[in-house]
Amino acid sequence: MVTVEELIELYKFEPLPVEGGLYKLTYRTEEQIPANALPQPYSRSKPFGTAILYLYTPEYNGFSALHALPTDEIYHFYMGDPVEMLQLYQDGHSTHITLGHDVLNGQQVQYVAPTGVWMGSYLVPGGKFALVGMTMAPGFTNDDYLGGEREALCQKYPDETTLIRRLTRPEEPLYM
Repeated sequence: MVTVEELIELYKFEPLPVEGGLYKLTYRTEEQIPANALPQPYSRSKPFGTAILYLYTPEYNGFSALHALPTDEIYHFYMGDPVEMLQLYQDGHSTHITLGHDVLNGQQVQYVAPTGVWMGSYLVPGGKFALVGMTMAPGFTNDDYLGGEREALCQKYPDETTLIRRLTRPEEPLYM
């Protein structure tokens, strides 16, 4: 079986600022969509699409902090242990998604996280690693990232306080 160290070496993973975990940008189109051709909330040109690999491990700040994006984000599960995702919707409800290979028991190998939903994810307890991919169209740029503020989210979603505390950092900035 492949090891975390082998994956880090193979893909040259780097720490993902603010959000956590390790990542590698694998695709960004050269072509740009002009700002005047994009709907709100976009205010500047964007690449047609982007893709990254993301590595969850306990050793490398292994969770994706709660954040929202202005575009759907498609998750692709490739290998390793399952990943749990918390989603917090604007209307106050929440969902839990499990990314993994056990599709006959509800795990997802591909999942679309909707626009504007707060999402955060983590490696299941006891897991060694998970390798996933994330794609967006229009493509991700740093100004897309809106980080979750712990106390505000806890107030709006009191039933999810434990996970919100786990998936936020106390001094997390709101933007990348």
